[in-house]
Amino acid sequence: MSFKYFEDLWNLWYTELHNGTAGLSLKIKKVLYSGESKFQRIEVFDTYEYGKMLVLYGSIMFTERDEFVYHEMIAHVPLFVHPSPETVLVIGGGDGGTVREVLRHPEVKKVKMVEIDEQVVEISKKYFPQMSSGFSDKRLTFIFKDGAEFVKTDPGKYDVLIVDSADPVGPADVLFREEFFINTKKRLKENGIFIAQTESPFYHSDIVKNTYSILKGLYKNVFMYWAWIPAYPSAIWSFSFCSDSLHPLEDFKEERYRELSLETKYYNKGIHFGAFSLPNFAHKLIK
Repeated sequence: MSFKYFEDLWNLWYTELHNGTAGLSLKIKKVLYSGESKFQRIEVFDTYEYGKMLVLYGSIMFTERDEFVYHEMIAHVPLFVHPSPETVLVIGGGDGGTVREVLRHPEVKKVKMVEIDEQVVEISKKYFPQMSSGFSDKRLTFIFKDGAEFVKTDPGKYDVLIVDSADPVGPADVLFREEFFINTKKRLKENGIFIAQTESPFYHSDIVKNTYSILKGLYKNVFMYWAWIPAYPSAIWSFSFCSDSLHPLEDFKEERYRELSLETKYYNKGIHFGAFSLPNFAHKLIK
């Protein structure tokens, strides 16, 4: 993934390129922040079409206009399947969107968020208060550490483990390696669910193939599900659902879903079931 700014007469634009041949261009109102943390380049832009957006080392992490799709799908799918999701571990997700959605479930008693870059958290608090609203919840514990190192040594066990990682470049590269996936499984309880974002099946076929090949060697039940996210490459984004004992459709907790009656913008029961219905090209990748 590469990116550039370009100025067309009086207009400032941000363009994210895929392999130098395709991309997304957004007209920018204002550059709100641009700087380097210990781990990566961080930028915040205010755009005309998508509102404010966070960019890490040239890749769009989220925009205000469509962030709810990603965060609702990575959180609510596993939490409405697990019979008692009391403990949740989130690797990455320093913007706070995933934690925000996880904490909407009253069954959740403890959440640990392991984020390598503390500056991402601080920038989210400043520029994206709607994303970081869960940071003040007493159920949440912050751990600023490399996620891959954390799962090697952490003695804890969790009901749900969510990997809300950036693209597999920079500090997030290790979160797509076999050793990391092996160690995350060790952190799950007997009925645990593992969820990870697994890139675009349209553009990132090699990453998808390799990731699901590893996961299928570790879990009995491995499924891809997807969501429509306009600001992401190809707008089709995938997630993995992995468990040794739970099925994402057969074990859906409909009664809890009805009782909680979450006010969501994207996720609902129909989306939950439909997200696991894949186009043929995606089926072929994960087989």
